[in-house]
Amino acid sequence: MMYWDGGGWAWMAFMPLVWIALIGLVVWAVIRLAHGSSGTGAGAGVREGERRESSQEILDRRFASGEIDADAYLEAKKRLAEHQPGSR
Repeated sequence: MMYWDGGGWAWMAFMPLVWIALIGLVVWAVIRLAHGSSGTGAGAGVREGERRESSQEILDRRFASGEIDADAYLEAKKRLAEHQPGSR
């Protein structure tokens, strides 16, 4: 004959705490991934308090690092100047 010692109440009290902790962990992970450096969106990779690089600064940095040559730099700089406010 098997004896039941009545210890099941402890598990019944503990399991809701486990589920609440698990659900909280999943919610935290989703929020963290959604607001982390996902690489998409208008402000991706820009932290609070930091300013975004302007188009001209990006172009200058790419030219300085050797990603683009002088001809591509001058052409892109000319196109950027055409699209600046007050250029018409």
